[in-house]
Amino acid sequence: MGDSSPKVTVVVPTYNERDNLPKLVELLTALGLPNLHILVVDDGSPDGTGELADKLAAESPESFGVLHRTTKDGLGRAYVAGIGRALDEGADIVVQMDADLSHPASALPVMVGKLATTDAAVVIGSRYVSGGEVAGDWGLHRKLLSAWANFYVNTILRLGVKDVTAGFKAWHAETLRKIDVASIHSNGYAFQVEMNYRTVRHGGRIEEVPIRFEQRADGVSKMSVGVQIESALMPWRLRFGRKV
Repeated sequence: MGDSSPKVTVVVPTYNERDNLPKLVELLTALGLPNLHILVVDDGSPDGTGELADKLAAESPESFGVLHRTTKDGLGRAYVAGIGRALDEGADIVVQMDADLSHPASALPVMVGKLATTDAAVVIGSRYVSGGEVAGDWGLHRKLLSAWANFYVNTILRLGVKDVTAGFKAWHAETLRKIDVASIHSNGYAFQVEMNYRTVRHGGRIEEVPIRFEQRADGVSKMSVGVQIESALMPWRLRFGRKV
């Protein structure tokens, strides 16, 4: 790993992802990206994900870290903690990525490359730009809900982003500092929307590259009613509430 390569830290929140985590680490490692680091943020998984992550970190301490959180209070909070740790440890590029294998690791070099060769503040792995797709086993209800969420958010906030709720993103560290991630209190999809909104408000450009989004490989996806309500209200709060 040469010092001249930007330090890329992939922040991966986990809760009961013991089956998927080794597969994800293998996929990321196989990319051969120089100066690639993985930071697992585990929310006290009862299935032993945290212990497995500690084992992986002990095997590769120079490229693998674990942040243990005792409170399971949402994806947004896990990302705020993980991104903060990544910035403190000198990351030049920070990647948000799910542990459930729904985000294709193969897109990561393209996303990082876009950051390096364009003026993009953040690059999104997008399901809805030309060339992007959602796996065929995604139910019609999920597809309609996702399409509606994008239309809804863009109508209110006019972000011009085709996949506003996407969770697969590569960020310049300076962008994350500029939008003050630590002060974001939203969760779930609203967290992704608020990060995009702050980026645009601070003059940053959002780039999208196509990905094939897969259904969860193992485990169960959970989206509480509270998260759904917050996601519906957040665009209005951002547009008419306090400036961020």
